[in-house]
Amino acid sequence: MITLQQNTSEAPKLGFWTDGDVPPNVRVGLNSVIMASHSFKRYRSRAECGLIIGDHCTMDGVHFSIGPNGHVRIGHHCYFTNALLLCEEFLEIGNYVVLGWNVTLADSDFHPVAPAERLVDVIACSPLNAGQTRRPRIACHPVIIEDDVWIGPNATILKGVRIGEGAFIEPGAMVTRSVPPRARVIGNPAKVIGHI
Repeated sequence: MITLQQNTSEAPKLGFWTDGDVPPNVRVGLNSVIMASHSFKRYRSRAECGLIIGDHCTMDGVHFSIGPNGHVRIGHHCYFTNALLLCEEFLEIGNYVVLGWNVTLADSDFHPVAPAERLVDVIACSPLNAGQTRRPRIACHPVIIEDDVWIGPNATILKGVRIGEGAFIEPGAMVTRSVPPRARVIGNPAKVIGHI
C-alpha cells in the first residue's frame, strides 16, 4: 500500500501537475510531477482516492482515463511517457516501473463483445437515447504490474493481466495473458521468448 508523507519545511515538496490543480481525489507523492494539459481530460473517478501516485515519479504526457468507479495505484520511482491508462475498476502498478511511449493499459474492453449487446450499447451511448436504454454489463478485470517492470513503446496490456516482477515487455507487444516474473515477451499475442 502506498502512503504519502505530509509536506513540512524540511521535507521535499509534494508532487504536482504542471497545468493546474489535481482533482481533489488524486494524491501525488513527494517530488512527483504530472506533465500534460490533457492528463485529466477523461478523469471521471468518484472514488475517495481515484488515483494515487507514489514518490519520485514522472508522468510525462500520461492520459488518465479513469471511469466513475475506477481506482489506479502507482508506486514509487516510476517513469511513464505518453502512456494511456484506461481504468473502469482497478489498475495497480508497482515501484520502479517504466512505461514507454504510447503504452496502453486497459482493465476492460469498454464495449460488449457479443454482436447483439454491441447494438444495445450503441443505442444506449447515443445522445438521442436520453437515458432510456441502459448499457449492458461490460467485463472488467484488474491489471497488476509488479515492481521493476519495463514495458516498451506501443505495447498494450489487456484486462486481467498480471506482469511479474522484473519482466521485460518488448515494444509493440500485445499482452493478453499474465507474464511470469523476469520473463521477456514479444509479439501479438505476446509470447515468452526468454528470461532475464
